[in-house]
Amino acid sequence: MIGRLPENVLRAILETMPIEFSVIDENGKVLAWNKHDTRIFKRPTSVTGKDVRNCHPKKSLHKVEQLLQEMKKGNRDKARFWIDFPIGPKGEKQKVLIEYYALRDPDGKYIGCLEATQNIAEIQSITGEKRLLD
Repeated sequence: MIGRLPENVLRAILETMPIEFSVIDENGKVLAWNKHDTRIFKRPTSVTGKDVRNCHPKKSLHKVEQLLQEMKKGNRDKARFWIDFPIGPKGEKQKVLIEYYALRDPDGKYIGCLEATQNIAEIQSITGEKRLLD
């Protein structure tokens, strides 16, 4: 990154962008997440510092573990998938994009993983063009 952001500006950016993220360290411990009150996949604050394996449904846990191992070994840098997930007060299914990114230091050493989640239903409905301030 070029430049330095004051902590309050960085915090505002992370809470404003339309993507939920969670960050784990190289040992699979949950470090932080944003959008706590409005998350698609909610979790209790007590998860901070705990093993990420406690945050995923048992049916997908083996896939999460495989993904993290591949990232640690350097065999994978990202994974992208999408699901139809019930969201909102009516529980209507909407398309949710989930991406995992390996976090690496300048020497390429694995230092953790970023999970980014976004409801893309509105994006999928975009057609034509809309110019700035139209």
